[in-house]
Amino acid sequence: MKFPQAGQASMNSQPGKLLRLYIGEHDEYQGKPLYEAVVTRCQELKVAGVTVFRALEGFGHTSEVRRPRRFVHDQPILITIVETPEKAAQALPELQRMMPGGFIAVSDVEVIVVSKSALPTPDTAR
Repeated sequence: MKFPQAGQASMNSQPGKLLRLYIGEHDEYQGKPLYEAVVTRCQELKVAGVTVFRALEGFGHTSEVRRPRRFVHDQPILITIVETPEKAAQALPELQRMMPGGFIAVSDVEVIVVSKSALPTPDTAR
């Protein structure tokens, strides 16, 4: 099952998976920032979409609070991926292998793709 592309009318929702990867800003994979490597790998896997967020502060299993400091920046990074359950199951082991640490939260979600062309405009709504 694929998500509808932009321009395709669809008002139906479908099941999906939300993957949230919690990592550190300095985490690396093969010499490049892990968040960049994850985005690149997701493109290669033809994942529907990925978003990377830099958090203001947070802590994980060590309870060490990560926040910006004057000379040291190692803020928490959150990577979100929304995909079909099948594609998420395919991507998950790949992402786990890339991570030196951190954790991944997996949630069932309802996916609704909103397309401007599928919505009535003021001219067509009359």
